[in-house]
Amino acid sequence: MEYQTGAAGRVFYARLDDGEDLHKCLAELVRREQVRCGMVQVFGGLKSAGVVTGPKEPVMPPEPVWRSVTDAREILGIGSVFWEGDTPRIHLHASMGHHGETLTGCVRKDSQVYLVIELLLMEVTGIDVTRPWWPVGGFNRPTFQKTEDR
Repeated sequence: MEYQTGAAGRVFYARLDDGEDLHKCLAELVRREQVRCGMVQVFGGLKSAGVVTGPKEPVMPPEPVWRSVTDAREILGIGSVFWEGDTPRIHLHASMGHHGETLTGCVRKDSQVYLVIELLLMEVTGIDVTRPWWPVGGFNRPTFQKTEDR
């Protein structure tokens, strides 16, 4: 385990409207405000998304199992934001419900808002974490740039 200690920085509350792309809007906010590290919470409606529901088998690197969400769903999610070079990397896990059926997974692409999504982004300051590609695991993994002895 590695960790660093930081503090809560700025807090952003945003409304995303019907048809907007959740990932694109969040990445735009992160870039505009230069949030280098943050936690995000979302809730509202999601019209469509590409979601990873887990690995096919528990091996590294994993082969992701994709599911396309194409029906309007309620969404409740939490995630993190770090950077890889000049690119914000968003890692968002969410549960999405529709008529009593719940799907939980990593929301990765084509995340189109249905009606409205409310988004809370909390900046974390005082830590130095990036999310570069990790070839061993086959994904972008949080990486501590300055390791503190613990």
